Amino acid sequence: MKTDVVIVGSGVAGLYAALNLPEEKKIIMVTKAKADESDSFLAQGGICVLPSEDDYDAYFEDTMRAGHYENDKRSVEIMIRSSKAVIDDLVKYGARFEKNGDEFVYTKEGAHSRPRILFHQDETGKEITSHLLEAVKKLPNVTIIEDYTMVDVIVKDNEAIGIIGHDKEGKYSEIFADYTLLCTGGIGGLYKHSTNFPHLTGDALAICLKHGVELKNIDYIQIHPTTLYTKESGREFLISESVRGEGAILLNDDGERFVDELLPRDVVANAIFKEMERQGSNHVWLSMAPISEQEIKRHFAHIYEHCLEVGYDVTKEPIPVVPSQHYFMGGIKVDEMSKTSMERLYAIGETSCNGVHGKNRLASNSLLESLVFAKRAATDLMNNYSAIELPKEFSVDYEEYKDYKEEYKNAVLSAIEKERKNHE
Repeated sequence: MKTDVVIVGSGVAGLYAALNLPEEKKIIMVTKAKADESDSFLAQGGICVLPSEDDYDAYFEDTMRAGHYENDKRSVEIMIRSSKAVIDDLVKYGARFEKNGDEFVYTKEGAHSRPRILFHQDETGKEITSHLLEAVKKLPNVTIIEDYTMVDVIVKDNEAIGIIGHDKEGKYSEIFADYTLLCTGGIGGLYKHSTNFPHLTGDALAICLKHGVELKNIDYIQIHPTTLYTKESGREFLISESVRGEGAILLNDDGERFVDELLPRDVVANAIFKEMERQGSNHVWLSMAPISEQEIKRHFAHIYEHCLEVGYDVTKEPIPVVPSQHYFMGGIKVDEMSKTSMERLYAIGETSCNGVHGKNRLASNSLLESLVFAKRAATDLMNNYSAIELPKEFSVDYEEYKDYKEEYKNAVLSAIEKERKNHE
């Protein structure tokens, strides 16, 4: 296959990039599972926005403080300054955020000094991503291929000229493209306990390691403090940060509070781990008693219904919660236009690292960051567009990918451990 642009991934980063490319450019979007099985759909809490100019300094400081001041200041500035335009776009595509009359309602989450988060019940990611996916499906220039796994980037003279992948039957093929956008999400599939879809295993990182594409801070991995504790294995159900932002409190087995619930995620998660160790327990408790029953059923309907299904009525009793791997702040190193160290190769969203999040992501900055830098990638790509020359001869031995799943997993985990030791 030959196309102008190949986008690997169908979350908000890939979808918004496609929507910001002109319709005369042919786009192939491949996704490892179904198009609606990206972590973008799972985001509960909301999306940050700069509500007014007088919040700029506080928003900037909150992002920096949460990231332990290891953030790239220019990237943070770009994200915040671009937020209003992104929200306007999302509304244009049909996203419905909570309003009081004609005015947006802003909520507050951990480590935020002010309310600046827009939301749709407790399924903001689904609300945003489903509308973007619907818009992309209407584009005549975009072909979406589901159940297609990328196993390599085709490289010629340090330029990415497409990808190699296979369908769910294991049939391999090549997609040649003038530009390649990696939007493959996080690395939760490498962990036993994660809020991510299990098919997100950091393949793009392994491929970049193979080709010498620069990575950055890949040991910066965020643990979310509150996921619903169950004895079964599999993807953990997230209890959104916004629940604590609206007043929910954390309790130990004795019914005592032991931490300020609105501290940054890494601080709260560490406090939970210490309390679990002190009490010899497998979890702590989250009580929504400070939140009215009406507000729980309206704002947190999805969480309420899920907990009810597994035997907990959050309007009457606390629920058991435990920290789980949640988000990847490191990734493929990119500049402020989302360009990697390889020509014609861009990386966007959770798989990339432009430095916005520093060492610890501020709640609800993930969707915004993905969208802002997806648009910048599309803009930069078009401003510098040139076509590749297809190789006159091309052959590949698919046997070299026979054990790629295990090889890629080991490569990424080894690189993470090496980076961790470097930081120590």
